[in-house]
Amino acid sequence: MPDTLTLHPGQMRLADLRRLWQAPVALALPASARAAIDAAAATIQRIVEKGDAAYGINTGFGKLARTRIPDEQLELLQRNLILSHSVGTGEPMSDATVRLVVAMKAASLARGYSGVRPVVIDTLLAVLNAGIVPLIPVKGSVGASGDLAPLSHMTLALMGEGDVRVHGTVMPAATALQAAGIAPLALAAKEGLALINGTQVSTALALHGLFMAERLLEAGTVTGALCVDAAKGSDAPFDPRIHAARGQPGQIALAAVTRALLAGSEIRRSHLEHDERVQDPYSLRCQPQVMGACRDLIAQAARTLLIEANAVTDNPLVFTDTGEVLSGGNFHAEPVAFAADTLALAIAEIGALAERRIALLIDAGLSGLPPFLVDNPGLNSGFMIAHVTAAALASENKSHAHPASVDSLPTSANQEDHVSMATFAGRRLDAMAHNTATILGIEWLAAAQGVDFHRPLVTSPALVPVHATLRERVPFYARDRLFAPDIEAAKTLVLQGAASAGCAALFDDVWRD
Repeated sequence: MPDTLTLHPGQMRLADLRRLWQAPVALALPASARAAIDAAAATIQRIVEKGDAAYGINTGFGKLARTRIPDEQLELLQRNLILSHSVGTGEPMSDATVRLVVAMKAASLARGYSGVRPVVIDTLLAVLNAGIVPLIPVKGSVGASGDLAPLSHMTLALMGEGDVRVHGTVMPAATALQAAGIAPLALAAKEGLALINGTQVSTALALHGLFMAERLLEAGTVTGALCVDAAKGSDAPFDPRIHAARGQPGQIALAAVTRALLAGSEIRRSHLEHDERVQDPYSLRCQPQVMGACRDLIAQAARTLLIEANAVTDNPLVFTDTGEVLSGGNFHAEPVAFAADTLALAIAEIGALAERRIALLIDAGLSGLPPFLVDNPGLNSGFMIAHVTAAALASENKSHAHPASVDSLPTSANQEDHVSMATFAGRRLDAMAHNTATILGIEWLAAAQGVDFHRPLVTSPALVPVHATLRERVPFYARDRLFAPDIEAAKTLVLQGAASAGCAALFDDVWRD
């Protein structure tokens, strides 16, 4: 296992979460967190011993909250809760997403408001540190009363029930725990409810979308600049005075990046004079305005999701200073749903703008390049149908971008009568991100093709490595060939962050508030 990431409850940073998303990291809690955990667990034990009815501790759940459960059945109550609520369906979540779920759940419980024993948190961390990834079906939560079904599947693994994945191999949880020397967890009063109440699954899915959106915005900015050069566009629209006059922070930042990307281009110098075109189409000229607005949405979503990643979102909550256990609704994931919906808008627009630039490049009347970016057009179809693929994916993203948060269906016999749909709001971001990554991959191919047609002139010093990165994987499209592998290769590079890797420093100010 790599070096250790210490989870400071309530103080996790996006950089910590991004690091865990990118690769497995050993997790630990600081010793200072133990006192709050112990105090909350002791409060729950006193309530059990006193015998007063307290929701989720010695009562049923949801509509069954008025049913008092005898003390000798409290452990069975928690076990039954997990078994009955493990009703997820669909494909398992990715390892990266599950790592975020487990880490955020452990950090939330460690805040000392949930009343679980230290062994619960220790088991969560031990499972993850052993490379054991609970198999959590991606469907089955409405994002209110917590992500009950998916978090129940997570909890099953702690109990030695259900299935897990270890280094890509699916096996029974009991087998994996035994091999790792981890004792299955027997849940005490309230612990099952504390584990499955909460927004950690919705938040993890939205964080995955956030981190993908960041890569897509950077890739789209780079490929968009390469398109400007391929189409012999003007760099005048990126003049800082234009953007300062408006004042939108994302727009100002993205215009600065685009200027830096285009600086020193031989292609640009070749048409500084005697260019008959007065203004470029919007897809070239308005890139800072559109991509800057996307950046601002992404930044706002990041702020919301970081707060949620550090939050306590189970129910009821334990307040050790007064000994009270208060029922509320922090499990309602409306903030996450709104954040995910805004990320969907940004991801869709990044792809939509790129699709328009591809359309521009293949149109000889607009770009001045060979029709469909290929020699001997007619005999060769070139990028004709690659653009159709981009258009199909951009259109599909429009449907996906419809806000999930405006939907709600009552559940639990109308006790849970308004829900957030945050889990779906976050889940659909992955499909949208892959669609947009494919569009950007096609754009990268098209822009590189256009730049190649301008030889011996070359693009800018910042964009030459961008062009070279693609050409290491995909050669010039001299004549029609099987095109799908080229697109897949370019898409993969986009998803890996390779499009902007060589000019990463240019984006430092983009993500700085």
